[in-house]
Order: sequence, then C-alpha cells, then structure tokens
Amino acid sequence: MAELTPKERMAIERHPMPEQRPEDRVKNFDEVPLGFAQEVAMREAARCLDCKSPQCVEGCPVSIDIPGFLKLIEKGDFKGSVKKIRETNFLPAICGRVCPQDQQCELVCIVGKRGKPVAIGSLERWISDYERENKIREIPEVAAATGKKIAVVGSGPAGMTAAYEIRKRGHDVTVFEAFHRGGGVLVYGIPRFRLPLSVIDEDLNFLEKMGVKFIYNTIVGKSMSLDDLLGSEWGFDAVFVGTGAGLPKMTGVPGENLNGVYSANEYLTRVYLMGAGNFPDNVTPLYQGKKVGIIGAGNTAMDAARTAKRLGADVTLYYRRSEEEAPARTEELHHAKEEFINFKFLSNPVEFIGDDNFFIKQIKCDVMKLGEPDDSGRRKPEATGESFIDDCDTAIMALGCDVNPIIPTSTPEIEVNKWGVVVADPETGATSKKAVFAGGDLITGGSTVINAMGQAKRAAAALHDFVMEQGNAFGYWK
Repeated sequence: MAELTPKERMAIERHPMPEQRPEDRVKNFDEVPLGFAQEVAMREAARCLDCKSPQCVEGCPVSIDIPGFLKLIEKGDFKGSVKKIRETNFLPAICGRVCPQDQQCELVCIVGKRGKPVAIGSLERWISDYERENKIREIPEVAAATGKKIAVVGSGPAGMTAAYEIRKRGHDVTVFEAFHRGGGVLVYGIPRFRLPLSVIDEDLNFLEKMGVKFIYNTIVGKSMSLDDLLGSEWGFDAVFVGTGAGLPKMTGVPGENLNGVYSANEYLTRVYLMGAGNFPDNVTPLYQGKKVGIIGAGNTAMDAARTAKRLGADVTLYYRRSEEEAPARTEELHHAKEEFINFKFLSNPVEFIGDDNFFIKQIKCDVMKLGEPDDSGRRKPEATGESFIDDCDTAIMALGCDVNPIIPTSTPEIEVNKWGVVVADPETGATSKKAVFAGGDLITGGSTVINAMGQAKRAAAALHDFVMEQGNAFGYWK
C-alpha cells in the first residue's frame, strides 16, 4: 500500500466513537463508548501527519511517543504499537478513557489546526483493549534484586505508577491501601460507565505478577506512622506517598448539613460500595430522592449527575459560571447533555431549605453574571440581585477536593502549604521528611490521572537514586 501524502491524510474525516444510545445507556452502568473496529482504528491513525516536531508529545504529561504508536496502528503492527505506548505509560487503557486529551495532546495536534485533531485518546483506548483482549501483554524485565524495601502508600494512579516504576528497578515493593481493594479514585470516584473494573483490575493483577505486594484495610497515619514504616519494625528504606485529595470541599451555605446533602466523594463511593448500580439485585441503603441537584461543572459533577440519572432521578446541574467556563472534559459535558441532564448555568446556590424532618426539600440560587477575569483566568461570577428557588430532595456538592490530611497531620515533619498541600520538589517528589517522596493530588490538589502518573514516574526515579546512595548528590536533604 502506497504511503499517503499529507494532503490525503488531512482529507480523512475524524471517526466518531460508536456509543450506546442515550435512551438505552441511562438505564444501565455499562461502558458508554463501544470502541473502534480494527479497520476504523487503522484509518483514524492514518490521519496523523507524523510531524517532525510533534507537539502532542509535549502535551502529554508522560511524554508518550504518540506519532510512533499511531504509525504502528496504521501499519497493522498492533503488538508493536502497544509496546511503544508502554515505554512511558503503565496505564494506557485507563488514560484512554479518563484523561482530558482535548486539553492536552489533542489540543495541540497539528491536524486540529485545520480540522478536528486525531482521536489520540480513542486510539490509546483501542490499542490497549486489543492488548488485553488478545492476551499479548508482557511482563517487563525486572532488574536484579537490590535488597531495598520500598513502601508505597495509596493504590490510586500515582501509587500504581510508582509501584511499577520502583519494582522495575529491582526493589521490593509493598503497597498499603486503606480500602479493601486497590485502585483508589479510579474505583471509588469514577463510575463504571466511564471506567470498568476489569480495566483497573488488569493493571493491579499485573503489578502482583511483577512481584508487588498489597496490604489492604490499612490506614498509614492511623494503623502505623511513616516513622514506623521507616523504622526497625517494618524496615523500609524509603516511602512514596500517593494518598490523593479526598477531603471534600463544601460551600458553607445554610442548610448544608441537612439530610440528603452529599459531597460527590461520599455519593459516588456509596454507589460503588453498596452496589447501587445493580439495583434491584443489590438492595442498597443509599438514599436518593427523585429531584437531584448537582453543584459544580467539573468531571466529578458530570459523573455524579450521570450516576443519579441512572438511578432514576430528574437531575439538574447548577454552576455559577457559564458553560464556556465549565472545567469538565468536552466529552463528559456532551454525554451529560445527551443523557437528559438539565443545566442551569450562572446559578449559584446560597441556601438549602429543609422540611420539618431536616431533609432537604428546596435549593435557593442567586442568578449570576460574568465580570472581569479572576486569578484563574476565567471571568468572575457576580450576583445580579435576582434569585430563584427549585424543588430538590437530594443535593450533591461537586466542588473539588482538598488533600487527604491523614499523612500530613500524623507526620509533622512533612511541610504543607496554606491549603494543606504537601510541599514536594517538582522534579523529584522529595518532601521535607528524609526518605519520603510524594506525587499525585497530594502535592497538587485535585488534578488528573495522567498528571499524577507523570509525577509518580519522576519521584520513582529520584527515590531509586536515593536508596542506591546517590540521593545526597542531588541535594534532596542536607
């Protein structure tokens, strides 16, 4: 087959991902995208121009060789393609589903300057699914045993990535997880219609095959301290902490403590743990009314709104800015609109009104307008003086999260900033406590899966240098 010219490549239209119909998918928790057929994936990959200076690679926090893996899909070398991705990314099946490609690699795709960008995320998802379905995943070579023991605290995307990178270097790795299973926010914070458990479990099982050990139902900072892990009792040489940002932010408005008002973290975790998505096979004690209000417009707000819809509610999302300022991924916002979610932009909740039994029955909102840009670069919402009241028997606050405070509060030597975020060297992940490294939302506040992975990769490399007695040369600690 003759090589396509750049003009021929540019003439290929972007291929939409097949999906469940909205009227069908709101009745189930099955994954919404259905995946490309093989010939469609190859044709979509052919849209890549193989730029001499690929900006998409610069836009990826873990620097995947995007033109490289796309070219191999185009040629039909699928095993080579997934091997290319795995040079830099341990979680491609997850990243292909939940990463904001429209704000990262696809945002700077050259093809997108004159049309729609190459569907990089969909192709990453397709090739990693091909690998799993055809059972061609290979365990990477693990370096000779170093005799060093490393503890990883947290099994979310940062912890999983750190465990992988550290184990590859020949160290003995044990992951400590507070919950009864691994995955962290990937399991408890992202619904199954976006990220199936089978995808997460594939990576957890792979870590075990590499020799990584997991200890569940253990809260480091409560069950034991970092000093215990580094002391003679446990004997770890260093610790990586990736406990994330799981402390919900609330508004502080009147009525916030009424029954029926949740944080999105609590709501989504309850839905998963109680099997609410399997009702009526699972009879769950989760309380949810018929008119649900979602406060916020990020990805978590969309997850909560779409979950509540699947559980039978009439759902309205309230956001104090306009749609253009909504931080959610374009795809998530699009899916929520398709799934009959009501949107009230420029609406700021100022009070939750309860009944005589202290259950929420109404939500009061100020009508907003946009003023000049604030520190975030978005136009600042300002009250117009008008307000309205809607009936609402469940409210879910999806306003972001602060850092999990257990490790910082139990380890005073670890420096935090005024927001409670752990202070760490951005290049090494080194904290103010010797032999303790950190990455992910713990050091950034709420961010993305791929950013957490990028930080964990850098921290793992620095941790390796440290335990191999090279750390002092880099000035981590005096």
